[in-house]
Amino acid sequence: MKKALKISLIIILLLVIIASLFIGGFLIYSFSVSKVQFSAEKIAENTLAIQVYNANNILIKEENTISNEKAKLSTLPTYVKEAFISIEDKDFYKHKGINYKRMVKAMLTNIKNMKLKEGASTISQQLIKNTHLSSQKTFSRKINEIFLALELEKQFTKEEILENYLNIIYFGDNSYGIESASKHYFSKPAKELSLDEACMLAGMIKSPNYYSPISNTDRCKKRRNLVLSEMLKDGKISEKIYSENITKNITLNLSSENSNKLNSYSENAILEASKILKMPAKQLALAEYKIYTYQNPVKQKALQEVFDSIKTENDCALISLNSQNGTIESFIGQSNYRILEQKRQPGSAIKPILVYAPAINEDIISPATQILDEPISIDGYSPKNVGGNYNGYVSARECLSKSLNVPTIKIASYVGLDKMKSYISKLGIELDKNDNNYAICLGGFTYGTSLDKLAGAYTSLANGGKFSSPQFVNYITDKNGKIIYRNNIKTANVFRQDTAYLITDMLKTSAKTGTAKKLANFKFDVASKTGTVGTSKGNTDAYNISYTTEDVFGAWIGNMDNSPISTVGGGIPTEMAKEYFNKIYSEKAPNKFLKPTSVDEIDLDALEHENNHRLVKANSLVPEKYRVKEIFSKFNLPDEESETYLRVLPAKINGSVDGYGNVSLWFDAQNFMSYDIYKVSNGQEKKLKTIENKNGKIEVKDKLKDKERAKYYIITSIENYAINNEKTSEKGNEIELVALYDKNNKWYLSLDYSS
Repeated sequence: MKKALKISLIIILLLVIIASLFIGGFLIYSFSVSKVQFSAEKIAENTLAIQVYNANNILIKEENTISNEKAKLSTLPTYVKEAFISIEDKDFYKHKGINYKRMVKAMLTNIKNMKLKEGASTISQQLIKNTHLSSQKTFSRKINEIFLALELEKQFTKEEILENYLNIIYFGDNSYGIESASKHYFSKPAKELSLDEACMLAGMIKSPNYYSPISNTDRCKKRRNLVLSEMLKDGKISEKIYSENITKNITLNLSSENSNKLNSYSENAILEASKILKMPAKQLALAEYKIYTYQNPVKQKALQEVFDSIKTENDCALISLNSQNGTIESFIGQSNYRILEQKRQPGSAIKPILVYAPAINEDIISPATQILDEPISIDGYSPKNVGGNYNGYVSARECLSKSLNVPTIKIASYVGLDKMKSYISKLGIELDKNDNNYAICLGGFTYGTSLDKLAGAYTSLANGGKFSSPQFVNYITDKNGKIIYRNNIKTANVFRQDTAYLITDMLKTSAKTGTAKKLANFKFDVASKTGTVGTSKGNTDAYNISYTTEDVFGAWIGNMDNSPISTVGGGIPTEMAKEYFNKIYSEKAPNKFLKPTSVDEIDLDALEHENNHRLVKANSLVPEKYRVKEIFSKFNLPDEESETYLRVLPAKINGSVDGYGNVSLWFDAQNFMSYDIYKVSNGQEKKLKTIENKNGKIEVKDKLKDKERAKYYIITSIENYAINNEKTSEKGNEIELVALYDKNNKWYLSLDYSS
């Protein structure tokens, strides 16, 4: 009894609070300067456009018209209207703009959570919010919404409200209004929508991105089935019709009409502005906001020309970012999908930023580190190189430039998954909770990433380890020119300067002799990485990410339905990079990448590197031809010095002669020494042969004359790099071979070893 009384008192107290808030809200609405005036014109507005400007404050001449098509309520099937009413506002025909029961319930929830978690908005309120107000969850906006909804119901009939509502709400993918949405997702007018299609559209308006039928099909289907369930509860459909429709898959027939508009620079800037201000694009247009971007008109023109030269039926996209701050200076795409909203497997294009840069930053490898390329299995994962070939020991530089898979996974295992994932998250690339295996190191993500995020991550390499998130929007003004938002570019130090330089140098090798060698003829510094994603039927995605000190370029070709693309490998995207750089650097080349003081160039002992796969510094005695130069971080220098060349190692010569006077001499050679083989016969000395750059057993042939006595010896030499390339030599053992001739014309041998 006491408990029930306590609950009743709490409810009464809450109702008093709610009543006080409502009365307070009325007073605020009546006297506050922020009171919003109702406008019937805004409700019926048909065609709106948003002005988007480039970096020179010149209007971008792309079509930014919003929602210029409307559907008459009378032409729509009854179930279309009922689907929206069942999921959004069951009492639509009963209330006068406000559902007080739902509002009280929502306010109780909000008071409990100490924030505006639930809104309880009616269709009338939603129409007001989409035409008069922002989407910010504030009490003042809610108060305005309530009173404007009451005014709306006085001036418009229920049918007029519902028709305007259906023609203004946002369905994602630049689709405002049910007519636009129906044509975009199903390629037909709204009057031809089936029940399940209508329920899909009704369900997704709560959160068009979260319930997108393109990128989140499972969520979209569950939400559609919820709408069907509510219609069943409301008696709008029978149990039989309900059962028939909940089993249907989401089937789209995307229109190609908006394919280029969806992927224009200005459309993506509008989308970004909508997210920044937390309001649909229609509200931006109604408020007459102006969006100022980072678009570089020269680079956009160059990108357009490259794009026009592709002539492909595949989905594709090109993007260019400022290397220093990550701002997006040009973008264009072709698809029925909004490309930058879609996640695709990045393939090998992920390797530099997920595997190699973390490994160098953690001082685990250097470009010269030798990795054994061989069949492996790590935690049950058995990667294979493209073509199924293995190369033995290869340097990390070669592994990256040639995009070898097995050594990449080996390096990844040295770093560890958790460490690599912590780096990639700092670069703005999101991984799913299931991305917890080494397949991610070859681009095998659960969902993938977008082209702008992938290219944006490379700014950390182009800009000395500093990462900046890709951005289209510089600032936004209201209709009076007042700045209401300005982008504050933030940079984060993800990698050390030396790490960024070392990876860049390795990717310069990729552009010279590796998978991106189509860029080899540039006279300026270009770093590049290719990537492909394939199935047994062919490649589904192909990438190139290339960068200079000024620009990061990204190209992607693929098909959103994962059908094989007509181009093979990373070749076409790399051709695009080449053409783009040719255009933008035709008059002035970019600066070189400057080597930081934390990077040293070291001479390595080439033989230790080649034969023993060790990183050993060359001492002063090592000949030039047995040195190999490589760059290292000062935090990870080789700590051993070569001892191979400290002294001459004399060779031991052996020999034999057969019954016909054919002489065979042999010895073991080392390729950093040279060998001169001499013959002394009848008081005359003659050099038979010089052996250089050979390793292992060497055989030298000679021929004795009748009754000839011969002596052979060997001089071993080594070039002393420390004293002006002079040679030091040492004589090896001597062999004396004697041949005699008897009456039976037989050869006899006397063999004498002396030193």
